[in-house]
Amino acid sequence: MQRVWPIIAVTDVPRSAQWYLTLLRGIQSHPNGQVFDQILSHDGEVLLCLHRWGPSGPKGDHHWPTLSNPGKGDASNGLLLWFVVDDFDATWERAQMLGSPIGESTNTDNGTGNRAFVILDPDGYHVAINERRRMA
Repeated sequence: MQRVWPIIAVTDVPRSAQWYLTLLRGIQSHPNGQVFDQILSHDGEVLLCLHRWGPSGPKGDHHWPTLSNPGKGDASNGLLLWFVVDDFDATWERAQMLGSPIGESTNTDNGTGNRAFVILDPDGYHVAINERRRMA
């Protein structure tokens, strides 16, 4: 079995963690983490890792150069976070309550044929939510 642990750099780890917890109804692995946190599904799978922008080592060093400097490019360029959810209608309601910009309102995704929407997170990342395909 293989798993992906996507890590995104964020300005404020606690704020971003709360945003994703609200949207996805997940669980935190590092509550109150200032540098790092993970958003987990209720069965313990990692959905997303959040890492504060900039140096984080004891000497101000950072061994992940892509997380070290937000000024090197647009955080949302080339990245789309895509989540498949069972509770699409409830997730759409929570998304609207977050007050974040909606990139695409609910629609039928032309790739999956299921309902989807796109919302921007506090750092400008595009977050796509897709309804889980129902088996007949």
